[in-house]
Amino acid sequence: MLVAIDIGNTHTVLGFFQKAKLVADFRITSSSQRTEDELWLTVQSFYSQIKQSTEEIHGVVIASVVPQLIDGYRLMAEKYLKMQPVIISSSLDLGITVCYDDPTKVGADRLCNAVAAYKKFGGPAIVIDFGTATTYDVISKKGEYLGGVIAPGLETSAADLHRRTAQLPRIDLHFPESVIGTTTMTSMQSGILYGAVDAAEGMIHRIKQIVGKHANVIATGGYARVIANMSSEIKYIEPWLVLEGARLIYERFTRSKERDKSLFN
Repeated sequence: MLVAIDIGNTHTVLGFFQKAKLVADFRITSSSQRTEDELWLTVQSFYSQIKQSTEEIHGVVIASVVPQLIDGYRLMAEKYLKMQPVIISSSLDLGITVCYDDPTKVGADRLCNAVAAYKKFGGPAIVIDFGTATTYDVISKKGEYLGGVIAPGLETSAADLHRRTAQLPRIDLHFPESVIGTTTMTSMQSGILYGAVDAAEGMIHRIKQIVGKHANVIATGGYARVIANMSSEIKYIEPWLVLEGARLIYERFTRSKERDKSLFN
């Protein structure tokens, strides 16, 4: 079994794969306070819930957008599993070409999204990740990661409105009955959520003018389903795209290592 770890700014998701099948996933808050020992207890607890033994873990792969949180999981794998985890970065053989001015600046989550989307849907493709930030990642027909767009996420926008204004409250993020709000809360919900749909569709339109009108549009991230259900442009919803991409990159990495070993034997 492979443990794929997606460390985000707000949450960390641990996915457990048997071959290509995601059999379970668990979400915890992203925190720098957890030691490798505490993280191991967490992994053990998750494994007990799926009635599996941690002895069955054969690999760990980590995709993180918070560099300072990697060490805890790396130390956990080294101490308790006696293995080096694969850390996702542009320096690995990803199976796609990264056409970024500085490939090292592309977030690991965005690389995973691009790899998984191209494997599953081909290109051209546009992946929209509705997380703490809303990111758009663009893959060409030939499997080139062309770059993308970074915008504030829904929760970020809502929190910033509350923080920077005297009278605007915290709100739950769900669509109001009408785009025209009749209370402060519904007005904010309309602005943030309908605004996010329109922003996404406008950005998709602009990107398609460059990569082609038949580009597949895939939504992922915590608010993917909320926005996709209101959009005519988003074709697929893939909640676990980062985990899937991490698995694919891990498998490519291990195959490469096995080939290298065979050359020296």
